[in-house]
Amino acid sequence: MGFELGTDGPGAIVVGVDGSPTSLRAAAYAAGLARRQHTKLIVVYARTSPATLLTLADHSGLATNAVLQTQDELENQLRTELERQSSVWGVDARLVVRRGDPFTLLAEVAKETRAEAVVVGSSAGVGHRITGSLAIRLVKYGRWPVTVVP
Repeated sequence: MGFELGTDGPGAIVVGVDGSPTSLRAAAYAAGLARRQHTKLIVVYARTSPATLLTLADHSGLATNAVLQTQDELENQLRTELERQSSVWGVDARLVVRRGDPFTLLAEVAKETRAEAVVVGSSAGVGHRITGSLAIRLVKYGRWPVTVVP
């Protein structure tokens, strides 16, 4: 077997977070993997646009602003917590925040960073039954090992 770029040493572990308990457990799990493998931890937060129905029904803009403000607060909390925890975990960690679909953003960041693995929390919502859970979509995409943390 010949040399394959990206498999000769530590690269990065990408973990998706959205503030849910399962995503925070996934971040802790991924941090442990990164520490043991002496690799970078890339924490990805996908900011999503408010639902179309919300924006159509929200004539005053108050509900849309509340959604965006909640995302701002969550981003600040994630950034603060990551800065604090990365020294406790003993890992080189950074937060990547982008707007868009979580699947697309995780795949983009994993490709950009030549990730060795992607870690996500299990889906707690009922919407995944229609569109498929994030974890299932990542596994079907088949580019990286995917770990799903309950």
